Amino acid sequence: MNDDVEQRVARLKVIERIAEKNNFRADVMAALEVVERHQFIAEYQQAKAYRDKPLPIDAGQTISQITTVAAQTNLLNLQKGQKVLEIGTGSGYQTAILLEMGFQVYSMERIEKLHLLAKENLNKTGYDKAVLIYGDGFEGLPQYAPYDGILIACAAPGIPDKLLEQLAIGGRMVVPVGVYEQKMTVIERISADDYHSSFEGYYHFVPMLKGKESDIQY
Repeated sequence: MNDDVEQRVARLKVIERIAEKNNFRADVMAALEVVERHQFIAEYQQAKAYRDKPLPIDAGQTISQITTVAAQTNLLNLQKGQKVLEIGTGSGYQTAILLEMGFQVYSMERIEKLHLLAKENLNKTGYDKAVLIYGDGFEGLPQYAPYDGILIACAAPGIPDKLLEQLAIGGRMVVPVGVYEQKMTVIERISADDYHSSFEGYYHFVPMLKGKESDIQY
């Protein structure tokens, strides 16, 4: 078998195991089958692409565990065509999943090196419809708000107020909250001033930090 076939077999096997253990939406699982995770990690990590574990990417960051990507996407509970703000583009894998599901995607990354890497990865895999922004995720993108869903792929120390304001009424924010261990929290905006939150398990994420970071020399 060539590498692509081997990777596909490995991908389908891990997705089958995830489906056996979790009651995720069919469209989430279908997106996981299509999007090639190995395209979003470094060459030296290829043999580990379909292990259900986080893996290192550039700038000291990680690509999330496959089950975690599925869980956060599932918790958004959105329909095709709805608008999503992603905080923490990373290498672009979660972004590709959201695009594969037919969402309008706006994604922010505070580390310039990763912002550029994600853009390259998404272009080469044909997932080039997202609006990718190099910026501070705590600020969000008010110019494109409101969002039907906000997915935060890093550990927030608390609920970011400015992002709450950018959530549509009826919209959902999925955010891991905490410092050492995070509580996956889903916040639904009920009205202009009312929100409902629920707890969806414990996770480990890299921290959500303020500001922008660049070590690129121009």
